[in-house]
Amino acid sequence: MQNNKHTHRVAAAPSLQQPDHRSSEVRPASGESSDESSEFHCTLTAENLNAWYGDFHALHDITIEIPNRRVTALIGPSGCGKSTFLRWINRMNDLVPKARAAGRLELRGTDLLDRLLDVVDLRRRVGMVFQKPNPFPKSVFDNVAFGPRLHSRYSRNQLDEIVERSLRQAALWDEVKDRLGKSALQLSGGQQQRLCIARAIAVGPDVLLMDEPCSALDPKSTRRIEELIAELRKQYTILIVTHNMQQAARVSDLTGFFCEGRLVEVGLTGHIFTNPTRKETEDYISGRFG
Repeated sequence: MQNNKHTHRVAAAPSLQQPDHRSSEVRPASGESSDESSEFHCTLTAENLNAWYGDFHALHDITIEIPNRRVTALIGPSGCGKSTFLRWINRMNDLVPKARAAGRLELRGTDLLDRLLDVVDLRRRVGMVFQKPNPFPKSVFDNVAFGPRLHSRYSRNQLDEIVERSLRQAALWDEVKDRLGKSALQLSGGQQQRLCIARAIAVGPDVLLMDEPCSALDPKSTRRIEELIAELRKQYTILIVTHNMQQAARVSDLTGFFCEGRLVEVGLTGHIFTNPTRKETEDYISGRFG
């Protein structure tokens, strides 16, 4: 593939600043927030971001701006760099031997590649939900309270409020309110994934990263997670990696297409799926490769 260094910005983002003038082909995600619909804000910025695993060049000159309180989906073939990009945002790749990155990656002005960055605080600001639900072998209550206890000192009453609020936001409270002291491992797969989302939002993050959050779930649980994403976007900036293009079309405001470690194209989801500007994107969406 030709190595073109594109600047993937939603320049002026007219459809984000003026939702009433969106193309009829662009389906806005539900729950548009009035205070965010009138002005475009950028939460996360990558510019000429490159990343390596040893000698393998995994990301090539990634440049993108992630808007505030919007859902941005990343699609593309397996091994194309989507998850690698997510893992540099919250510095999970620090744990991978010989992983390194260069370029610019900022969260509200904070340099995420700074070697002196407090990664514990970063992971409070950037929550992550993984492909497979990973609740701690603790009670439902202690799973959600884990982050708040780690980052601050709260009274029991304050923790009770945080846990209830987080579980309500994750659409799980009614199902577990009488089981808070029971092991989280007793929950169903879909409930465990919503519990992991509640755990992530309990510390008040700026961004939620979701790496294939529904791939291990049944259709009913997948629908619940998608409905939850639509609600959470009112308060959080969400970046989701998915191989399910129908899911990307349903839940996201913007979609970026990755291929061979490069961000080929990014734009409003309706435009990407109905009128992509790059042939590689059209071929992938139409199933001609990938």
